[in-house]
Amino acid sequence: MFGLSFQRLILPVPHSNLQIFLCPSPVILNCVKKKPERHSGNLQRWFATHLIPRTPQNNTRETAQAIKGMHIRKATKYLKDVTLKKQCVPFRRYNGGVGRCAQAKQWGWTQGRWPKKSAEFLLHMLKNAESNAELKGLDVDSLVIEHIQVNKAPKMRRRTYRAHGRINPYMSSPCHIEMILTEKEQIVPKPEEEVAQKKKISQKKLKKQKLMARE
Repeated sequence: MFGLSFQRLILPVPHSNLQIFLCPSPVILNCVKKKPERHSGNLQRWFATHLIPRTPQNNTRETAQAIKGMHIRKATKYLKDVTLKKQCVPFRRYNGGVGRCAQAKQWGWTQGRWPKKSAEFLLHMLKNAESNAELKGLDVDSLVIEHIQVNKAPKMRRRTYRAHGRINPYMSSPCHIEMILTEKEQIVPKPEEEVAQKKKISQKKLKKQKLMARE
């Protein structure tokens, strides 16, 4: 449609300060939107969405939950370790038939795996979001994965031919991935106010003061 020379197309959304960037890959949509103002100043969010990646939904969901809330540098290192089998992904929900793993102890769990394909997809999304956030002037070193969500996508159907004229389905379970990166707030400690220490007054003295007030 756009030819081989297509680089980037910006689509402004009417009645909004939102812009959608179409990248060369037809399945990735990225956009930037400002967060509401707070007492500490303006924060910015970076949205990254990957539509129908060819990776299992169950494995991707467990991997996404493992990196939720992580700093972008820590998440990148963790996903690289998963591909090299140095760290595992704890399987908490879709754990039927998942074997036990010693590396899962650091997560307070017993079952874990190394979903390489899911880790590579999420790693690609992090790199994409990081480079685009840097282009927009966000502080990359303070980006945190505030939100990540994996939803089921329509199943893709194939078929295999069996004996006696039978046909069995080959179904894949792809997913939609949604990720939001946010600049981490700098927490400024509240100055300690000098609280005047109240002197303790004895019960006897209180009664005396009440009598004096009545008189």
